[in-house]
Amino acid sequence: MPPAPDSSTSSLPPVGLIAGQGRLPLLTAQGLRAAGRRVACVGLADQFDPALPALCDHFAAAGVIRLGRWIGLLRDWGASDAVMIGRVRKARMYEPLRLLRQIPDWRAARLWYRVLRHDRRNGALLAGVADELQRNGIRLVDSTTYIQDHLATPGQLTRRAPTPEQLADIDFGWPLVRQLNELDIGQALAVSEREVIAVEAIEGTDAMIRRAGELCRRGGWTLLKSARLRQDMRFDVPTVGPTTIESLKKAGGRCLAVEAGKVILADKPDFLRLADEAGIVVVGR
Repeated sequence: MPPAPDSSTSSLPPVGLIAGQGRLPLLTAQGLRAAGRRVACVGLADQFDPALPALCDHFAAAGVIRLGRWIGLLRDWGASDAVMIGRVRKARMYEPLRLLRQIPDWRAARLWYRVLRHDRRNGALLAGVADELQRNGIRLVDSTTYIQDHLATPGQLTRRAPTPEQLADIDFGWPLVRQLNELDIGQALAVSEREVIAVEAIEGTDAMIRRAGELCRRGGWTLLKSARLRQDMRFDVPTVGPTTIESLKKAGGRCLAVEAGKVILADKPDFLRLADEAGIVVVGR
């Protein structure tokens, strides 16, 4: 059972947590508990971490596109505010028999008819989900509200400082990765000697890092990750974590530049410790 909330805040309604893959839902649940809030969690089926239910006051699993069940659970638990966080692999949309594996409820079907049949980009999808939740009395809040200490900050974040060559690559690549985000293509790119090696698309950052390592076998390249100019912090906030450092080490990347205040460093203390051990520079831009 999770620890009891502080008595001064236990009368507050629980905060909803719509949880996908990875560590961020766990960190968010811990942040909610530290803030004295109860956690009412909808874990997306086949996505959420098995350790998550133990951190929650209320927990139930629901299909990724069973939007009506999300709403019903959160309303039953009395949650009027919710955080939606964690990965949901968009590539699964292109798997064979995907519609048979995940039958949408009528709310999801209506969302598809109104929005997604015209525009399936992440921004349109998530904004449509947020609107449907809002219509049913559930307000999505900034997904970083309870994990502020895991956000990137400006300047040198590791013991090792960037070299002049790495700084030049960051200056070269930064406007390009921002444009990449605005075009809704991806959130990251790899640069070496002022030349773009690889661009992130639907495969995700770790897969792109592996590809960059194959294309630049000499190593020493720089990864840049940023948010949109007007990033909606309720969802799809760019994230790196310990697995990013492991992937960079294997692929020969030696510098990581992230947008301060807009990119999450999951498990930040471990993330920076692993970067130092791997000799990888991390800079908040």
